[in-house]
Amino acid sequence: MTRRTVTLTCAILMAGVVPLAAQERQQREMRERMSQMHSVEYLGENPGLPFSEAVRVGNMLYLSGQIGTQPDGTLIGGGIQAETRQTMDNIQATLEKYGSSIDEVVKCTVFLADISEWPAMNEVYIGYFTKHKPARSAVAGSGLALDSRVEIECMATVGLSNG
Repeated sequence: MTRRTVTLTCAILMAGVVPLAAQERQQREMRERMSQMHSVEYLGENPGLPFSEAVRVGNMLYLSGQIGTQPDGTLIGGGIQAETRQTMDNIQATLEKYGSSIDEVVKCTVFLADISEWPAMNEVYIGYFTKHKPARSAVAGSGLALDSRVEIECMATVGLSNG
């Protein structure tokens, strides 16, 4: 017997120390964890809209862009700050609806109709993140839904808040 064969034989014998039932349980638990990490759940699907309100992949929640619409679906008046406040309230409600919170947001993308409104939007936006500031991008473009001034999309963890 060569040294390599002896080492391999010892490794095989050592592996037998863990009872077969325990090995099977460990493998089953690992498969369940992997399944949860890769499961995809489409949330808030509306047949009249070409997107989901949110998508959960494992412990991550990806929100579709939100604008400053009121519960009746109309865009709130009052300019960029009022729209930003309503948008952030909508985001907060959506996060909570699907088991997350504003404290679990890790990334946002802000779309502005006019980049010159960035400072005014930021005054409102920053007030929602009291525990930490998520990573963020801000871009300007034209033609936001309902002629809104701002649209914000977020990514958040679910149940992993750093407190």
